[in-house]
Amino acid sequence: MISVLVVDDQDLIRAGLVALLNAAPGITVVAEAADGETAVTAAARHHPDVVLMDIRMPGTDGTAATERILAAAPEPVPRILVLTTFDLDEYVYAALRAGASGFLLKDTGPQRLIEAVTAVARGDMLFAPTVTRRLIETYVSHADPTPDPAPGLDVLTARECEVLRLTARGLSNTEIAAQLYIGEATVKTHLNRTMTKLHVDSRAQAVVVAYETGLVVPGAPPV
Repeated sequence: MISVLVVDDQDLIRAGLVALLNAAPGITVVAEAADGETAVTAAARHHPDVVLMDIRMPGTDGTAATERILAAAPEPVPRILVLTTFDLDEYVYAALRAGASGFLLKDTGPQRLIEAVTAVARGDMLFAPTVTRRLIETYVSHADPTPDPAPGLDVLTARECEVLRLTARGLSNTEIAAQLYIGEATVKTHLNRTMTKLHVDSRAQAVVVAYETGLVVPGAPPV
């Protein structure tokens, strides 16, 4: 059973999310919060598997709450799934850097929401990776990219760099496995080793590193 903490400052939206998730098989909402401060307290008390986190809230916003929850949580740490209205929401990029596992648009359909919670709970760090790529590209495009190979990535093998590059381009594990003619388990192994070597806690943070170091250049065609 996947336990979920639902965080949203709008009562009607929060109630709808709670009702939807509680009706889904294999998911139970263990707590809800209307602001980031309450979310931090609830996460410490209930140890949810997944936190569905509204990003824009008065007081302690979703980014700050994400940082505090992940910093204080014992293993296994909860997966933070950010909710946003998108349209280049600057808070989402900060949340990814803080360790959020991914994000969803607030107009996401009910079934997709349930699938996203399930995917994040089982360790798929970036849900809707193509949207994540667009967001990250927007926020790093102002910086001058570092030529490839980028400093800081020399600890990675050639295959680990390739897997990271494809991940940052928005490919799923299944698509990466097919393109490189390797198994999905091997893709996950490469990603786990990459995160360890880069000293990051999530796949999302590894993707950010790929863009910030110039391994993937914003706007450039896939190679």
